[in-house]
Amino acid sequence: MRRRVARKIYAATAALGVAAATGAILSMPSASAAVAGSASGYATQNGGTTGGAGGTTVKATTGTQIHQALCGRAASDTPITIEVEGTINHANTAKVSGDSCNTAAGVIELKQISNVTLVGVGSGAVFDQLGIHVRESSNIIIQNVTVRNVKKSGSPTSNGGDAIGMESDVHNVWVDHVNLLASGGESDGYDGLFDLKANTRYVTLSYSTLRNSGRGGLINSSDSDVDSSFVTFHHNLYENIDSRAPLLRGGTAHMYNNYYLSLNESGINSRVGAKAKVDNNYFEDSKDVLGTFYTDLAGYWQVSGNIFDNVTWSEPGDDTNPAGPDPVSNTTVSIPYAYTLDAASCVPDVVKRTAGAGTGLKVSDGSCSPQSPDPTTTPTASPTTPEPTDPAGTNLSLGAGADGTSKASGTSYGNVRDGDLSTYWSPAGTTGAVSVKWGSATTVSSVRIREADGATGAIGSWRLLNADTGAVLKTGSGAGTVSFSATSLKKLTFEITGATGTPRVAEFETYA
Repeated sequence: MRRRVARKIYAATAALGVAAATGAILSMPSASAAVAGSASGYATQNGGTTGGAGGTTVKATTGTQIHQALCGRAASDTPITIEVEGTINHANTAKVSGDSCNTAAGVIELKQISNVTLVGVGSGAVFDQLGIHVRESSNIIIQNVTVRNVKKSGSPTSNGGDAIGMESDVHNVWVDHVNLLASGGESDGYDGLFDLKANTRYVTLSYSTLRNSGRGGLINSSDSDVDSSFVTFHHNLYENIDSRAPLLRGGTAHMYNNYYLSLNESGINSRVGAKAKVDNNYFEDSKDVLGTFYTDLAGYWQVSGNIFDNVTWSEPGDDTNPAGPDPVSNTTVSIPYAYTLDAASCVPDVVKRTAGAGTGLKVSDGSCSPQSPDPTTTPTASPTTPEPTDPAGTNLSLGAGADGTSKASGTSYGNVRDGDLSTYWSPAGTTGAVSVKWGSATTVSSVRIREADGATGAIGSWRLLNADTGAVLKTGSGAGTVSFSATSLKKLTFEITGATGTPRVAEFETYA
């Protein structure tokens, strides 16, 4: 067996530190021209994650311009894609005010907003010593960017020391093909590379690199903060990380096809009742890569298909419960989405060739071969227009429940299933979602969306979702009748992704 070599953070990042100190930009291949592919993992659930799809696209070369783009929208949920090129730093990132944003200087603030894509283009996007903060927001995509050397102490500081941090009722975020880097541990001023806390849910981190940090990241920040959950990590490279790859306090996470190289102290640390499903990963030259560490509050794991190459394990103790040296499952975890596993033996190769910004957004084909994503890939079939015929039978929405995203003042979710065309629901902006729900599974095969007087033609593009699973049943544009394969569900969501003016949904009728 090869002798384990623990490459400590400080020596491994000497070159990076020099580059940061001199202001030099790390060279990287040309980035993609725009967002590509579609979300995977838990980000596909709870209605899915589409970011700024269907909205306008703007270019930004400074942090201030990113904030201006957010603040220049009609509303805080108006879809937008922001293409970023160049170096974003403290000197060019100022607070911008507006009704559709809530920004701050010294951090890229995605706060109290939704339907946003932030994507690196051209020669690349580098957030230098400047973190990305997602707070009280939803439906966010961050793709093809580098975030490096974010500090919580010393100078300058940003985002509490997290490269990407999410907190306070965040849901549906897809982070893809990013580089997250530090140059040391907590004593050097750094915190986590990817931290999720305070009820952050339905997040996927895919095809990304996390390097040279004392802390890779966490889900939930304390033993009493256990609401964050449903996070997927796949095809990521964790390299030269001391611990937290990630740390889980409560919640459910799925790790598959990741490459863990030189985890110096511990890796996946499942605590306080957390459940981790750990499939077909490759662990190399590392220590205590899975278990419960630094606490007696146990967590759990389900393992299959992993390779442990030159991994060492501690002896069990009062606050140490390693899963190895021969890891076995101590729980079961049900995964609600479809996924394809690469063989663990090829994970180092395929991850090295696909993960990170500037790699052409390449992904695995499920057979260990990198491929470029189809730029026209969407989570659903081609959009369709509603059928002109009226549905037959009983309107199942009558007497059902209803909920949705933020509604305009004076409107109600219940107005869409009361049989009264004079009442209606409107989103707070031009886009949003409304749902009809039942107490038990109900079979539905068609819907009719009826607009209120004075708003005919306002509804543009939309998606019809099985809210139980996040599956997209149909897409299209305009109001009317839509049919689909008969589906048994408890909740059906009509999501408006584009509109001319403010939509008014008078009735969301459902039929068997």
